[in-house]
Amino acid sequence: MCSAEKVPRKKSATGSFCTWEGDTLVLNILGTPNAKQDAIGKPKGHQLCISAAAAPVAGRATDHMVRFLANEFGVPPHDIEVVFGRYNINKQMRIKSPKSLPAVISKHLSKPE
Repeated sequence: MCSAEKVPRKKSATGSFCTWEGDTLVLNILGTPNAKQDAIGKPKGHQLCISAAAAPVAGRATDHMVRFLANEFGVPPHDIEVVFGRYNINKQMRIKSPKSLPAVISKHLSKPE
């Protein structure tokens, strides 16, 4: 993981899976519940694939994903807001002031625009 301080905090290209809004990182996610393990995958179109090892029952997979992402980004779970998609595989999440960035996101944000 790379430090969030080393990544330029500028808006990504339109239609990207992640953008900065001030110090908040906005992620468009394609979730996969019932996975063997929690994992951040590759971008697919305008979404980032994220697997969660939890059943998609009453939003539990989304709650599990929030806890997993909180650990990956170095923030407490209450700093991640599910904007939409709590009961759907298509989600948008806002992460306040992430302390670290997973490689796939850091790599995407550091590309020249």
